[in-house]
Amino acid sequence: MSVKAKIGPSILNADLSQLFEESEKLLNNGADYLHLDVMDGTFVPNLTFGHPVVKCLRSKIKDAFFETHMMVQRPQQWIESMADAGVDQYTYHIEPVLDQVDEISRKIREAGMKVGLAIKPGTDLEAVVKHIPNADMILIMTVEPGFGGQKFMTNQMPKVKWLRENYPLLDIEVDGGVGQETIHQCAKAGANMIVSGTAIINADNQRETISLLRSTVQDAIDA
Repeated sequence: MSVKAKIGPSILNADLSQLFEESEKLLNNGADYLHLDVMDGTFVPNLTFGHPVVKCLRSKIKDAFFETHMMVQRPQQWIESMADAGVDQYTYHIEPVLDQVDEISRKIREAGMKVGLAIKPGTDLEAVVKHIPNADMILIMTVEPGFGGQKFMTNQMPKVKWLRENYPLLDIEVDGGVGQETIHQCAKAGANMIVSGTAIINADNQRETISLLRSTVQDAIDA
């Protein structure tokens, strides 16, 4: 048994006025899940969309796996509404709620969603390791959260490598600056869930790009 390569485009880089069409296109082109960036303007400077938008999207896309990446100051505030909106996995940043992580994770599970724990580049891995028993996935940010189109941070790869060596069956996600030039580093380090925004959305051939990212990761898993 081993983890499986999964590619989740970040739709933040898509034309948000065409959110459904863009999402459907990504799924038709082979995306394994949709990565929905939720920002509150407090934890990160930007503001994106909330549960009403996610709920609308779910009403049109019944079967796809939705992961919300909650870049928010109070992740506990949105658990019920995101569960109601049809979210499958609730991934949140631990930094603002370090003393409440296990309690928040339990509430997410009780609401029927999977639990993802995210850390910013400046956060030590040890801050999240003790919470792994209560999580389904760990997200290692490879850029500072809050903005698309940033440069990939190679210095985050040792975190991924350590996690993979110590937790061979854990879902490990990377997000930020991941594309054809950087996927090999992610795959080699042991990431199996790949969030890619610009590189997929703006690709001349989305299907080919998604397929290339996936096969690079799967080959590393199978090696």
